[in-house]
Amino acid sequence: MEFKVEKLPRYRFAYVRQVGPYGPGNIQAMERMKRWGAERNLLNHSAILLGIPWDNPETTPPKNCRYDACLVISQDEPLDDDTVHIGEISGGDYLVCTIKHTAQAMQQAWAELMPTLQAKGYRIDDRPILERYTGEMLLKEFCEICVPITSLN
Repeated sequence: MEFKVEKLPRYRFAYVRQVGPYGPGNIQAMERMKRWGAERNLLNHSAILLGIPWDNPETTPPKNCRYDACLVISQDEPLDDDTVHIGEISGGDYLVCTIKHTAQAMQQAWAELMPTLQAKGYRIDDRPILERYTGEMLLKEFCEICVPITSLN
C-alpha cells in the first residue's frame, strides 16, 4: 500500500450528519448528500466529497458515533434550505492513501497506517481523519484515506 504526504487546503463544505454505529448509516448519509449536490448541479467529475468519522468506536459508544457526509463547496455557494449544514476544516499536512472502497481495503490501510506514520517520522494530530472522494474516484469505487499528521520532532 502506498502512502504519500499531501498538504490539503482548507475545505468549506455542506454536510449531513449520521449518528450511530458506523456502517450502512454512513452510506445512507452519503447518498443523501449526493442527491442534494446533484439537485444543485454541484456533482461533477471535479467535485470533492468527504466522509468525516468524528469518533473512535473503540472509545465512543457506537450509538454516539458521528459521521458527516460532506460536499466541498465554494465560499460564495448559497444555501437555500435547512436540509444541510455548513462546516469547515483547516488544511495542513496529511498522510494520504488511495484504496479500493471496500471493508477489506479499509482494514488493510488501518493496519499499515501506524507503522507507516512512525517510519516516516509522523504522528496523528487532532484534526479529523477524512475519507476523500472525487467524481472520478467514485466511478471507479476508490477513495483516499487522509490522516492528519504532525512531525515527531
